[in-house]
Amino acid sequence: MQSSISLSSSYASTVSGPRHSFSLSGGSLVPSTLRFCGLRRQAFTSSSLNHHCRRRLQHSAAVTAALSNNGTGPTLFDYDLLIIGAGVGGHGAALHAVEKGLKTAIVEGDVVGGTCVNRGCVPSKALLAVSGRMRELRDDHHLKSLGLQVSGAGYDRQAVADHANNLASKIRGNLTNSLKALGVDILTGFGTILGPQKVKVGSSNKVVTAKDIIIATGSVPFVPKGIEVDGKTVITSDHALKLETVPDWVAIVGSGYIGLEFSDVYTALGSEVTFIEALDQLMPGFDPEISKLAQRVLINPRNIDYHTGVFASKITPARDGKPVTIELIDAKTKEQKDTLEVDAALIATGRAPFTQGLGLENIDVVTQRGFVPVDERMRVLDANGNLVPHLYCIGDANGKMMLAHAASAQGISVVEQVTGRDHVLNHLSIPAACFTHPEISMVGLTEPQAREKGEKDGFQVSVAKTSFKANTKALAENEGEGLAKLIYRPDTGEILGVHIFGLHAADLIHEASNAIALGTRIQDIKFAVHAHPTLSEVLDELFKSAKVKAQASAPVKEAVAV
Repeated sequence: MQSSISLSSSYASTVSGPRHSFSLSGGSLVPSTLRFCGLRRQAFTSSSLNHHCRRRLQHSAAVTAALSNNGTGPTLFDYDLLIIGAGVGGHGAALHAVEKGLKTAIVEGDVVGGTCVNRGCVPSKALLAVSGRMRELRDDHHLKSLGLQVSGAGYDRQAVADHANNLASKIRGNLTNSLKALGVDILTGFGTILGPQKVKVGSSNKVVTAKDIIIATGSVPFVPKGIEVDGKTVITSDHALKLETVPDWVAIVGSGYIGLEFSDVYTALGSEVTFIEALDQLMPGFDPEISKLAQRVLINPRNIDYHTGVFASKITPARDGKPVTIELIDAKTKEQKDTLEVDAALIATGRAPFTQGLGLENIDVVTQRGFVPVDERMRVLDANGNLVPHLYCIGDANGKMMLAHAASAQGISVVEQVTGRDHVLNHLSIPAACFTHPEISMVGLTEPQAREKGEKDGFQVSVAKTSFKANTKALAENEGEGLAKLIYRPDTGEILGVHIFGLHAADLIHEASNAIALGTRIQDIKFAVHAHPTLSEVLDELFKSAKVKAQASAPVKEAVAV
């Protein structure tokens, strides 16, 4: 990747770098004394809404502040909770806040849904759904093995683009309607923090006060210096999702999640792809063994070549009949290596936090590479490392884990805190996925990270593996190419990490992520029953193959009547 601000590298640094939001002391990944974040537990009924309304009125009437208005906090508040940014993180926090009885508002300067819904994971999955179908229809060998014959598979570019746009519009509408139905006020305009518990909304002089404020402004595509983006031939993921063209030859700068997914889309639609990766290997953020297998399946057989260990020092858009030119230099020596001429270039070097113009200087907060500094509870820190009262930051803006569902989990965690329950989110329990064909998913530590930690903390690390080729459902689909890998402590049965490459890997990972979140040990999971024949048995066999010294927990003493 071209920068440390990248999806692949930021994921790796989240679990091994100094920005941890949790304690790893004593060799334990999950502190036993803390309550961890999950999804919303229930839908709202009319009776529960009435209860929440009563709580909201009682809470709002009781909200006061001991500070005067001379540049400090106000004495009365317009809202219990104000969220700046209506992306997935802000939306998750707002829904949980209403459930907790808080009078809540969201400030949004663009459109509800943020990057994920409008320019990220939602429309990209629509394009990947198309690429998956195209691969199936054009794989004569695969179809023949199933007894099928299909000829002349093609696509309508505009119809494919419309599918992605329509999906984003539908989800955006769903999110907007859910907020309005629950009584969350949507304030249109860019939010600027004026001081403690005070935010200006839009270009007007409207000032809104709130007892607690959450920053959830997300991120934007990161473009390294020397790259000229014209939105037509040199593009970011924002432009690529519109699918205005399908170039014959496209260079993709960066081989993390974004680059891999777009390579899947472009090659399925007929493009030739060239990866440009600054590190010495492709897919640097993934477990090395998974990366090696994924490269053999996702890159080598396809119309893809690559350059590793090089920077794209300068990229010039196509103009005056000339193609896009890319100047490559050695990542270490900075010597000129090569010049490429392609039809288009996609800059997939990750994302940068969108925090400019927030007014952070008004509360003495200094960003770190654009990220808002926070502690393990998402509380914002000022320039001296002190807590800024009643101010939190979640999602891409804090840089802990740049994933939409991580932002939502952080938002729910913050709401728990402001309503009186201490709560720390275990980021090692948050899964990640790359929706290629086949998919890649992971949770927890990679094998090198786990072994490094084991050496430091003095415990042994073991690895277990299972193949999709031994799974009945995968063989029935003729999709036996895949691997599941478990990294664990043989002395305690603690799960350190799980990595999956194969059919529906993104769905399979949650059994492992939930086990980590709940602190469930392998010796207990071995007794779980999985339906046969299903892909879930890949995980069943994986856990059963682990060699754990510790005994299982005490079983249920009384039989359950059937």
